[in-house]
Amino acid sequence: MTSLSDLVRPDRYPRSSRYDPAWLLGLDMGPNPLWLLEDLARDLDLRPGMRILDLGSGKGATSVFLAREYGAEVVAADLWIAPEEAAAVFADAGVGDRVRAVRAEAHALPFDEESFDAVVSVDAFEYFGTADGYLPYLARFLRPGGQLGMATPALTREVRELGAIPPHIKDVVGWEAIAWHTAEWWRFQWAITELVEVTSARLQPDAWRDWLLWTRAGAAHRGDDSGSDQRVIDMLTADGGEYLSFALVTARKG
Repeated sequence: MTSLSDLVRPDRYPRSSRYDPAWLLGLDMGPNPLWLLEDLARDLDLRPGMRILDLGSGKGATSVFLAREYGAEVVAADLWIAPEEAAAVFADAGVGDRVRAVRAEAHALPFDEESFDAVVSVDAFEYFGTADGYLPYLARFLRPGGQLGMATPALTREVRELGAIPPHIKDVVGWEAIAWHTAEWWRFQWAITELVEVTSARLQPDAWRDWLLWTRAGAAHRGDDSGSDQRVIDMLTADGGEYLSFALVTARKG
């Protein structure tokens, strides 16, 4: 049986391994957010004092990580989590003075243009960022030279190429998988705007194994009373990395 200790992996994710797995699972709104962010950050140049928008920040684990690990001033923006709830997480983590929680819808961001050095989004972009006009909208909030980085569920081949969502994926996530694009789809989608230079677009190695490990540990920790964890475990096991992955994409504004 997978245990919480299996989520401590300093060989692959040294920064993330400093965080209590039980704390992370208590903030769970998607698989292994700190592993994704730590890997994504290898393709970014994050420095102390940067003002970073954490877009789709959920319950706040990624915002805590950005503030602690990179010395950033973070704005944590999410539609579904009350700012008061997120602020309590930040205060408990000792970063309440460096992270500000804001309730925001991704298409109506309440910020000044060119007010961020970087925008980071982990396991959220698939819900709001696939439209052709979204990158041009989001780029308005980046300063010249600002960076954009996102990690999102991905497929190894486009659904349109396959002709259908693979049944073992459709049974669990339904039509939402149409938004799980390949890394190359994202590269083209951003580069064609000529507003940013895409600096990396890749599928995370063994992303499905990370996802499976995280879900198994979460199921054991929670007791999996609802069975929802088991459905994801079955999906990932059936897939075996044939289709399921995560895309990590970064860019810099001109």
